[in-house]
Parts: sequence; C-alpha cells; structure tokens
Amino acid sequence: MRRRRPAPPSPLPQRDGVDPVRVRLPAGGPGATVREHLVGRLAAGPGVVDGMFAAGLVVGADGRAVPADAPYVPGMFVWFHRELPEEVPVPFPLEVVHRDEHIVVVDKPHFLATTPRGGHVAQTALARLRLELGVPELGAAHRLDRLTAGLVLFTVRPEERGAYQTLFRDRRVRKEYEAVAPHDPGLELPRTVRSRIVKERGVLAAREVAGEPNALTRVELAEHRADGLGRYRLVPGTGQTHQLRVHMNALGVPILGDPLYPEVTGPVPAGDFRRPLQLLARSLEFTDPVTGVEHRFTSRRGLAAWSSYEDWAAGQ
Repeated sequence: MRRRRPAPPSPLPQRDGVDPVRVRLPAGGPGATVREHLVGRLAAGPGVVDGMFAAGLVVGADGRAVPADAPYVPGMFVWFHRELPEEVPVPFPLEVVHRDEHIVVVDKPHFLATTPRGGHVAQTALARLRLELGVPELGAAHRLDRLTAGLVLFTVRPEERGAYQTLFRDRRVRKEYEAVAPHDPGLELPRTVRSRIVKERGVLAAREVAGEPNALTRVELAEHRADGLGRYRLVPGTGQTHQLRVHMNALGVPILGDPLYPEVTGPVPAGDFRRPLQLLARSLEFTDPVTGVEHRFTSRRGLAAWSSYEDWAAGQ
C-alpha cells in the first residue's frame, strides 16, 4: 500500500500561540484551482477566501503567497492563519504543577478550554502556555472539558507526544476526580457505574443508550454534611465525553453547576464566570514512557461549593 508522504514543516509561525491552519488538497477534490477548492471546503463567509488570497495570506510550502488562480494539484499543502474570534479573557491563572524537559503539568482553571476549538482559540490552556512558557512546540497529551478544572498534561517535544498520548489511549494513567453534588442517603456507595454513552455531533448533551457498556466509573462518597451536599471521589475507567457528569446524573446526584445535566439550560453569556461546574481533576498517576519515572501529581485547587456554598451560589 502506498504511504502518504509526511507534511512539510509549516512556513508560517504561530500567532498568539495558535498554529496556522494546514490544508492538504486531496485527490479528486472539488475545484479546478486552489481558490475554488478552499471556497468550497472552508466554512467562511462570502468574500473571506478571496480576501485572504488578495492579501497574500495563503502560502505554499516555500512560504510564498499562492495565487488565487493557481491550479489544483492533488497532494499540495497550503497554510494560512484563521481569523481569530473575539474572546473574553478567562481571568484565572494557569498554575504549573510540574515542568521538565519532557512534560509540563498544569492546574487548569474552570472555563478555560484545553486546546483551540470552535470559538475558543487564543483563550485556551495550550495557546496561553506556549506564550507564557516560551515553548511554541508544546502540545496537549489529552483534553479536559472547558468547564472542568484540574490537572492537564502537555508535552514539550513533538516527537515524544505520541508516547504520552498512548498512555491515555491505553488507559495506563490513573485519574481521580472530585465533585460536589447533592447527598442522597439512600444511594448505596461505593459502586461502579457501567453504561453505554453516545455523544452525537451537534448535540450538546451526551446520553445513555442500551447496549454493550463503553463507560465505567467508580463512584465513592468521601464525606457529606448537614446541608445536603456530598463530596464525591470519581475514578473513571474509560474516557467517554461527559462520562462523569452523565453517570452522576444517572445516579440522581447531578454535579452542581452543570449546565447540561439533568437539563440543558440556556447559553451562559460570555464573561459570566460565576458558579463553575463543581468537578475537579484531582490527580494523575502514571509511569513516564520516556524516562521511566513514576509520577503522581495532585491539584492544589478546591471546589468553591464545598468550601463556601453560599458564596458559590451567589456567584461571588
């Protein structure tokens, strides 16, 4: 089988910690010219692609501007910078828990996305860390939901990223989470929750369906108090989208501050950082695939609804 040749290095530098977009022209793709192909392929407004070509913003592997009438050549690569969306800065710091020549582990705040996606591009942990640490080649080994706080692992060297990503893919990283949710004295814990979760594209909330389980979570009650709240320890055995949130909701104790479970609420206005989801990635434990060192990292963050429910509920 013929192997696809690797992409050449980007001729464009990062901008605001964000990589340029790379497009490979596929065999049999639509369009007789590069411009026609990009107009049909990109979800851009009228005239946007033409404006990019007119300004010389679409470049080839040699760094030179590609003319709008350049013929379509299957296998050709072009690069350009996306127009960054207007983003409200997330006003919370990223705390570095560990840094060496191979990895960086950070304590991510609530509301900050891990990597660029959708309307969150420059205001992401990856883009901010690249700028703050001066490491443009930094990459994410895994993702943490934007609304979830806690530990995230990044890699320093691109050639080592696959080794760390494989740890998460093969479930060789032990992760523990902490959550604040209602306390139900009739709920028997600890228990292991198993179900089949599906997340459909374009649908905000995931859901449980009948079938072979693909999601497993160990749920333990760490403590509870008289005001009806409990602090839970969650140990995922799998990594389905929104898994912990779905499983806690299925048990009848949805996590405080969750805008999707049990009901999808209206969109939160940009810049509203009140009442964060009370879910925290508390610890990461693994054997380093490059150095062989046994790592255990613990978040220094707390959950506001547990330390002061009144202040959290009031949005302070």
